[in-house]
Amino acid sequence: MKTKYDVVVIGFGKAGKTLAAKLSKAQKSVALIEKDADMYGGTCINVGCIPSKRLITDAQSSPKGDFPAKEEYYKNTIEEKKKLTAALRKANYDKLIQAGVDIIDGTATFTDKHHINVLTKEGVVGIEGTEFIINTGSTPIIPKIPGADKSKKVYLSETIMDLDKLPASLTIVGGGYIGLEFAFMYANFGSAVSIIQDADVFLPREDEDIAQAIRSSLEAKGVNIITGAQITKIEDSVLYYESNKETKTLDSEAILLATGRRPNTDGLGCENAGITLTQRGAVETDEHLRTSVKNIWAAGDVCGKLQFTYISLDDSRIILDDMLGEGKRTINNRGAFSYSVFIDPPFSRVGMSEKEAKNAGIEYKVSNLLANAIPKAKVLRKTEGLLKAITKADGTILGAALFCAESHEMINFIKLAMDHGIKAEEVRNFIFTHPTMSESLNDLF
Repeated sequence: MKTKYDVVVIGFGKAGKTLAAKLSKAQKSVALIEKDADMYGGTCINVGCIPSKRLITDAQSSPKGDFPAKEEYYKNTIEEKKKLTAALRKANYDKLIQAGVDIIDGTATFTDKHHINVLTKEGVVGIEGTEFIINTGSTPIIPKIPGADKSKKVYLSETIMDLDKLPASLTIVGGGYIGLEFAFMYANFGSAVSIIQDADVFLPREDEDIAQAIRSSLEAKGVNIITGAQITKIEDSVLYYESNKETKTLDSEAILLATGRRPNTDGLGCENAGITLTQRGAVETDEHLRTSVKNIWAAGDVCGKLQFTYISLDDSRIILDDMLGEGKRTINNRGAFSYSVFIDPPFSRVGMSEKEAKNAGIEYKVSNLLANAIPKAKVLRKTEGLLKAITKADGTILGAALFCAESHEMINFIKLAMDHGIKAEEVRNFIFTHPTMSESLNDLF
């Protein structure tokens, strides 16, 4: 086995695999270290974006009628999901091999800034690298709830998607975006779903009107939402919590812990290489994604910033430009940030919310549009939702929140407009094809 490389990438995620292939094509000798062969390609294609969105899509076609029919349908969708992720893993592996990258299965630990030990099935292998890229991603935060580690009914977002039996009832701990996606998914599959969170306010990051629209949509699907609850313990399938000084319980066939993710730096040995970590255990990086050690960069979730696959991809562009280009790309010039939550209908947002604009002391204008006013929404029979835009008096677009069908496609147009200084009047007068959801931006602006 070769033990010396120009570049060593730790982690097979989006940024890592992209950089490994491109650096290899640039005539660098590259090794990619991955501790789990079932994670070739990273979180997104194996236990994140792709499988969850496939199941969310399939859930919308779940058969009506008796529960056994729903169970059979659900079981088939899980099997199809497994085939999809297996095919994507192989494709990602083959692509890197064809690019000339050496893939080493094992767990990497820094011994100094130029060396790592890799624990493989055959033993420990020492690897030397001129440059390193850390791309170890994130891992679910497991709340310290007494009994949670003993119950066989408790799942994480990564493990529940392998559950081949549809739970008749599901309790989701956490009212964040991951929890919401699973709530809509399992409600559509036919489970009785409850969401429980300790925060008093539902979706506190979003404006109240948007949060209420999403909550109403959940409740219309039969989802029970409990806020301001302090969970005290889990015993098998029963979750105990306190609310208004009363002890209450939720009994369900499955319990999903969806309380966020944290940077995956455990066991990496950053201290041995002099790599600085933040108080939350993330790798500290500058605007070029350089760490505190000049020959080491970090990308993706492990940096403790925005946890999205497309941000990880853009991280790879920044690092590649820093390593081989002019170093002009930074995290500070990637423009407005947009994101989508694949609920039903999807929720997408870019830029400022109304309350953020207000707190910043900016004079702004609010525009609203109900989704049932959009002709294409009527064609799709998906008229639920609310669209909202925040602009300045001169027409500068500050942000938008779209809770409607196909919002995940529409939001990219608004981000492009914001990045290039296109003002509201130009969007208002833009000629969109008809009938489309995007033409609603004429009316919104």
